[in-house]
Amino acid sequence: MSVEPFDAVDVIRAKRDGGTVPEPALRWMIDAYTRGYVSDAQMASFAMAIFQRGMQRDEIRVMTDAMIASGERMSFASLGKPTVDKHSTGGVGDKITLPLAPLVAAFGVAVPQLSGRGLGHTGGTLDKLEAIPGWRAALSNEEIMAQLAGEVGAVICAAGTGLAPADKKLYALRDVTGTVDTIPLIASSIMSKKIAEGTDALVLDVKFGSGAFMRDVEDARELARTMVALGNDSGVATTALLTNMNVPLGFAIGNANEVRESVEILAGGGPADVRELTVELAREMLALAGQPDADVEAALDNGKAMDSWRKMIQAQDGDPDAALPVARETHTVVAASSGVVTRMEALPFGIGAWRLGAGRARAEDKIVFAAGIDLHAKPGDTVQAGDPLFTLSADDAARFDRALEAVEGAWTIEADGVADTGGPLILERITAN
Repeated sequence: MSVEPFDAVDVIRAKRDGGTVPEPALRWMIDAYTRGYVSDAQMASFAMAIFQRGMQRDEIRVMTDAMIASGERMSFASLGKPTVDKHSTGGVGDKITLPLAPLVAAFGVAVPQLSGRGLGHTGGTLDKLEAIPGWRAALSNEEIMAQLAGEVGAVICAAGTGLAPADKKLYALRDVTGTVDTIPLIASSIMSKKIAEGTDALVLDVKFGSGAFMRDVEDARELARTMVALGNDSGVATTALLTNMNVPLGFAIGNANEVRESVEILAGGGPADVRELTVELAREMLALAGQPDADVEAALDNGKAMDSWRKMIQAQDGDPDAALPVARETHTVVAASSGVVTRMEALPFGIGAWRLGAGRARAEDKIVFAAGIDLHAKPGDTVQAGDPLFTLSADDAARFDRALEAVEGAWTIEADGVADTGGPLILERITAN
């Protein structure tokens, strides 16, 4: 029986007391937890110590690298074309991946978008796409490579279990121990998977505000800088956009309705904020892939991106022409007075959609694809008393009461008001120092 080189209690104590964990000890801690030598109780204690005491930038780098080393690492070198991915930290109405991946792929760049499912008030990309009849998220590595190498060029699918298994195990533990929302653990979790994925370049959409995990803009900025440094230190060209999630993104919050809105973007229409963010992220991705002058707006307007979308959906057995699910019950809330919508807070609407069945409280819960909220007005719009403000959709009318409780007081209408959106949609671009 081999002798372990370190003791988990010593590692926990070092971080608990505000110290820096030496690199060999930190690498051992992650490896020992992955293979079951370090217990869940011990790792939960270590995660809480990190939550309370933080980590130095170099500690975060070491932990990220250790989580990458816990599993396989993909490579797209054989494709013969650049690969670029995008990751969003999540928000209310954030469906950007859906139009973005085929848009970028339309320029001959491979887009390996390994995505996840929603838990809580932020939706999951895979949940949205599964609203399309026949579409499947689970692909083999061979299928992923074939789809990227061929004329499709983009794939949105579930990440394999072999990528950063240490992160998968640690994330499940953080989720039940109140240690999710801390920068060192968020950064290492996201970047271990993205670096292991093997993409050449990565663009991060780091959100701040009411509907984001990082409500404070300074925290979001620090998270973005940390992740950009981790990516570039690992040889992945990485940049980030700091984006506003104080107001829901677009008008659709849910799954099937977000697919509909995404298709509107691909058809050259759709909400201005969704188009703006899609275009800016596409420009950022294509610049990293060596095409800084690509005319992404033209690709949305001339049908090129739509063609790419249809091929991507069909390649994963989905029917891009099939009717999407429609809810059995709806309830519309109208304006009580005339004036300008000055405020529409994102988080309550995310929780409301979740309570309607668009999200899950537990990983095993089933999604109601047709459930969600469709906004009819947003900050800056003028409404008259009796005009529709938003519509709730669900398969069970009994869900409306709790959803209405969630959104109560989440909007303001003023006779001569000025809209408060918490600043511009895109606050700044962050690159390696």
